[in-house]
Amino acid sequence: MRAAVLTRFAAPLEIAELPTPPCPADGVVLRLLACGICRSDWHLWTGADPSPLPHVPGHEYCGVVEEVGPRVSGWRRGDRVVAPFILACGSCPDCRAGNQTICAQQVLPGFNAPGAFAEYVAVPHADANLARLPEGLDPAVAAAMGCRVTTAWQALTGRAALKPGEWLAVHGAGGVGLSALLLGKAIGARVAMVDVVADKLDYARKLGADAVIDAGAGDAAAQVREATQGGADVAIEALGIAATTVAALKSLRKLGRMVQIGMPAGEHTTMSIPMDAVYSGQLALYGTRGMPGWRYPSLFSLLAGGRLDLAPLIGRRVALSDASAELAAFDGPTAPGVSVITDFAA
Repeated sequence: MRAAVLTRFAAPLEIAELPTPPCPADGVVLRLLACGICRSDWHLWTGADPSPLPHVPGHEYCGVVEEVGPRVSGWRRGDRVVAPFILACGSCPDCRAGNQTICAQQVLPGFNAPGAFAEYVAVPHADANLARLPEGLDPAVAAAMGCRVTTAWQALTGRAALKPGEWLAVHGAGGVGLSALLLGKAIGARVAMVDVVADKLDYARKLGADAVIDAGAGDAAAQVREATQGGADVAIEALGIAATTVAALKSLRKLGRMVQIGMPAGEHTTMSIPMDAVYSGQLALYGTRGMPGWRYPSLFSLLAGGRLDLAPLIGRRVALSDASAELAAFDGPTAPGVSVITDFAA
């Protein structure tokens, strides 16, 4: 199979012919339809979140079942499916309690297992993780439901319990930030988007943001508090850096809730945050990472009901050979929308 292989950190991926992965006994092998190119892939590519090399990245994918392991009961060849990027074992106490994202035996294609920048990917624990794609759902959109959309959904509904009418401040208008915008509006919240890139703020406004905040023009938290008349009820940090984490906390009204979605890596793994604001504002600070596979139906229902259109999330459909350039683009401000590999032959 064709695959894009990381052989040196922060260097172009090598397009290589690799063996098709063997099928896990409790899993499947997918023929990829689409795979997103995510900031988390960039963290791995730079070495900030390193993996042994050589390695195939890619964790945000959907595909068609090509091979089924003997211990799989729920899936057949030809099924179109999506999987969360955290593949939980499905049988440990945490999984049985519904908390698959903290499974101690989790497998993460693209990180601790070969990923989906390839024509095929192996997916273990299939019965515990796969979800059937709704008929007619664009594979590029479905791929985003492997990480960015689902992570934002879990943050908003599984952690912060965002309510209709509340103000949501999203710090970072990349893929997960735009996902939070679209989902927040579908829930009925008012959304303020914060970024330093004018094109991204313009795009957020077109997608329905109630307020856009240029963090480069001054104190972002103060601007949010002014736009929301006292502060956001919920803040999302979608970059994983200290500046936006601090701004997100300070943008909240009293009793506000903040969710850290952005993955802190490299120099940002340890941050200095304003605990006085947490104390005096009686704030709640949550971490989140991924979404349990059993929550897919709630998202699919939102799509089926016509309250959510994720198509504007897709900015660029690219070939496998373009993955290196898309990863390198994360070194600076990126263009609005997300990039998705949809052509694995070029």
